[in-house]
Amino acid sequence: MHKSVAALITAALLSSAAHAAYPERPIRLMLPFPPGGPSDIVGRLFAQKLGESLGQQVVIDNRGGAAGNIACEITKGAVPDGYTLMQATVGTMSINPSLYLKLPYEPLRDFAPISLLTETPYLLVVNPNLPAKTVKELVALAKSQPGKMNFASGGVGTGNHFSGELFRMMAGINVVHIPYKGSGVGMNDVLAGQVQMMFINLLPATPFVANGRLRGLGVTSAKRSAAAPDIPTIAESGFPGYQSTSWHGFVAPIKVPAPIIKQLHGELVKIVNNPETKKRMAGQGTDVIGSTPEEFRKVIQTESAKWANVIKTTGIKPE
Repeated sequence: MHKSVAALITAALLSSAAHAAYPERPIRLMLPFPPGGPSDIVGRLFAQKLGESLGQQVVIDNRGGAAGNIACEITKGAVPDGYTLMQATVGTMSINPSLYLKLPYEPLRDFAPISLLTETPYLLVVNPNLPAKTVKELVALAKSQPGKMNFASGGVGTGNHFSGELFRMMAGINVVHIPYKGSGVGMNDVLAGQVQMMFINLLPATPFVANGRLRGLGVTSAKRSAAAPDIPTIAESGFPGYQSTSWHGFVAPIKVPAPIIKQLHGELVKIVNNPETKKRMAGQGTDVIGSTPEEFRKVIQTESAKWANVIKTTGIKPE
C-alpha cells in the first residue's frame, strides 16, 4: 500500500477513535450570566445531568457581563473539540445581534446549535385596581387614554422590556416604558399601583396572582403554561402570533465535529425526557423542549428576525 494512502487511513482511524472516546476529560460549559439567576439554574441542572450521562464532569464557567457577549467571544475562540460548550439564550443569539453595533460574534456563523432545552414564558400582570380583566379589555383601556398608562421592566433590553414592546406594537397602543434596575423592583411598583402593568417571569408572579395582589391576564408562550393552565395566552386573547419567551439551549464552536454534536444532542434529549428534569424545571415555571440542532437553528433565525424588527421599529438602544 502506498505510504500516503496508509497515512490517510491511519489518520481517519485515529480521528474516528478520538470521536468514539469522547469525552476523555472534563467539559467546560460557559454560562453568559452571573451565578444565581434563572440562566444559571438551568445551566447547572443540565451540566450536572450531562456530566453524569457522559461520565465526565461538566465544569461551570460563569462569564457574566456585556449582556452575555463576553462568554460568546470566549466560546467562539475556543478549540472546536467539544470540550467547550456554551449555554445560548434568546439575548445572546437573537437580540444582541440587532441591539449592539459592534458584536464580537455572529450566532449562526460562529456557533453550532446542539439543542434548544427550555422555554420560560412571561406573564402579563396588572394591578388589580385597573378595570381590565382580560387582554382585550386592557388594550381597549390603553387606547382610550393614549400615553397615560405605563409598563415596567427590569431595564432596557431585558426580556420583559422586549415582551412589552412587542405587545405594544401588535396591539397598536401607546403605553410608556418605565425601566427599573431589576424586575423585582419594577414588580413592587406594579403591586403598589405606581405602574399599571408588567411582563414578569411566571414563577415569581404566580403567588401574587393567587392571593389577588396582581391580576394575570395572559402568558407569552405559544401554548398555555402547565404552571398556570387557567391563564390564556396572549395569542389566543386576540393577538395571534404573539410569542415572547426566555429560552436556553446549548451550542458549541462552529467547527466541532458532527459526531460529537450528534452525541451531545442525544444525551441532552435523554436528560430533557427524564421525569426528574421535567419536574425540577416545572418548579421553575419552565417547560422543557429538546429540539434537534436544525430545529434550534430555525428558532434562532425566526427569533432574530422578530426582535430585529422590534428594535428597528422602536429604536431601542442598549444602556
